[in-house]
This record gives sequence, C-alpha cells and structure tokens, in this order.
Amino acid sequence: MTGISEQRYVATTADITAILVRNCGLDADLAAGSPQASLEELGMDSLALLELQAVVADRYQVRIPDEARHLSIGELAELVDRSSDDDPTDGTPGHTENSVLIAAPLALVWEVTNDLSRWTDLFTEYRSVDVLARHGDTVRFRLSMFPDDNGVVWSWVSERTMDPTRYEVHAHRVEPGPFEYMRIHWRYTEEPGGTRMTWVQDFAMRPTAPVDDAQMTERINTNSRLQMDIIRDKIERLAAERAADQAGAGVPAQPGAGIDVPAGAGHE
Repeated sequence: MTGISEQRYVATTADITAILVRNCGLDADLAAGSPQASLEELGMDSLALLELQAVVADRYQVRIPDEARHLSIGELAELVDRSSDDDPTDGTPGHTENSVLIAAPLALVWEVTNDLSRWTDLFTEYRSVDVLARHGDTVRFRLSMFPDDNGVVWSWVSERTMDPTRYEVHAHRVEPGPFEYMRIHWRYTEEPGGTRMTWVQDFAMRPTAPVDDAQMTERINTNSRLQMDIIRDKIERLAAERAADQAGAGVPAQPGAGIDVPAGAGHE
C-alpha cells in the first residue's frame, strides 16, 4: 500500500494486542494476564519487534522506535494513536508486495532461494555475497552490487532469519544507507502448478536520500518483478533437469529430491 490513507485508523490496546498475537507470536493469555508488562517482559524479541514495526507502519503509517520494547501494550497503543494523529500526511512509509508462481516443488524453491552461495547466480544485480556471521537460522552478510552507471558500487550489511517450519524469512538492513529502515518479509506457499514466492518490503527513505519513498517504491516494484522472473526461469530449468535425471535413472520423482545444496545451506 502506498500513498496517503484517506481514513485515520484509531489504535486501541485490543488492536495492538491482536497484531502481537497474530503476527508476532504473543500468547493471548499471557497478554491478558499481564497488562502492565512491557513487550520485553512478555518475551517479544527483536524479530517480533521488527514484525510489529512493519505491520504498524503499514496500517497506521507510524514508525515505532526500537525503545518501544520497554512499553506495555496499552502504552504502545497510546504512542501509535498519538503519533498517527500528529500529522497523518507526513512520512508515509514505502511498502511493496510482489509475487511469482514457480513451477517447482516448495522444497526446491525454498532451498535454492535461501542458499546465499547461489545468489550471485540467481540475481543479476549482486556481484558478491559475503557471510559475516551465522547463529542458528540467522545469518548476517554483506551484499555488493555491480557498479552503477556512475561507477559506484553499492554495498550494505543485512541480516536474515529463516523460519523453515512456516516457510517464511524476515530480514532487515543493518547498514540502511539511504534508508531510515528497510524490512523484508519473504513467504512461500504451495499452489496448483507450483510454489508462490512473495516478497514484501517496508521502508522509509532518509530526507537526504536522492529519491523519496514513492520513487523508491516504483524502483523496487520494477526491479522485484524483473528479478523474480529471472529466478523463476532458473529454478524451473533446474526442476526440469532434476526430473529428467530421475526419470533417466528410473527413480520416482519426489518433491525436492536431488537438490544439490552446499553443507550448511538453509541456515540463515
């Protein structure tokens, strides 16, 4: 959703609680039994806070600071409602959502697109991907692009956390550069004909950035669709090759079978 909302949505304690339960994994009984507890005391970690910030930014056009983890749900609702009332036309964040249907098994799409060692082959824009640290399903890495028309090489550090049980990935830029923040959510769902991969990006540009939120939204939408089509074609070719190899060997095709994945892949 982009542009200015014509309707102002009031943020209530019940609304914020529903977001925390539905999107951030908060236990509803715990929230009801501890109305004065802070988000931190309720067990909301940094990943949950990122998701909360993204949902609130999309729904109320309000940017929640990281310090909000010290607030109770009621205090947070007051903050969101007060902030949205200050100037509802100022600072509307950028939001994009794009998806592509890939004629390949979910396991194959998940493994290949979340294997950072493949990204320089999957994407046409990345020159290098350097892993800086891994912890469980979270990986911190540096991305470097090919030089732009002016010879400038853009590079930044991002962090991604995979949830292989829900087939979702949450990421954010550690070095935001021209962005005030950039949060990314990938999700994968099985559909007739293959796997749908969806990318959602929530962000805001700095006042000093060369483009504003609307311009960056257009750029991200254009580039996401381009990269998704390229990734789809590559994975579909890989899926066809695997199926042909299995058929030639007389092996019944299994979803995701025969995928060559380097050791440790999938642990972002």
